[in-house]
Amino acid sequence: MEDRSEQAPDARSLPGDKLVMIVDDDDSVRELLEFLLKKEGFRVDTSPDGEDALKRIPEVKPDLVILDMMLPRYGGFEILRELQNGEARDIPIVIITGRYSDSSTKAMIRQESNVREFLEKPVRPAMLAMLLHKLLNTRPQPSSKGGW
Repeated sequence: MEDRSEQAPDARSLPGDKLVMIVDDDDSVRELLEFLLKKEGFRVDTSPDGEDALKRIPEVKPDLVILDMMLPRYGGFEILRELQNGEARDIPIVIITGRYSDSSTKAMIRQESNVREFLEKPVRPAMLAMLLHKLLNTRPQPSSKGGW
């Protein structure tokens, strides 16, 4: 008779197996998100504007992109549309914006095939950690538990 008292191993991957790209023109926001995501165990790459992001996303092939909507050179909406073509079309995107958006604008952006969530700043770190673990099917590291 099998011993069923042992739990099955957690099939979720480790956060260190996943690369998250943060695209935000605000240095302090970008650095804070980078710090928090690294603390959570994710690998992180950053981009300060839309033009740089569109060049680098195909090169670094992130597993998820955190995208600010208000960016110089290319805005977030243009980036969403560009990423829907080619190899990057399956990369999930989490929108984080400091700009007030009415419900119809949010609904329109959420309809984009690559958008998984739309968040307004300020974002609660623990909530963002839980969301990323869910979207990337990763398990929190024992030391983090989303408790930034």
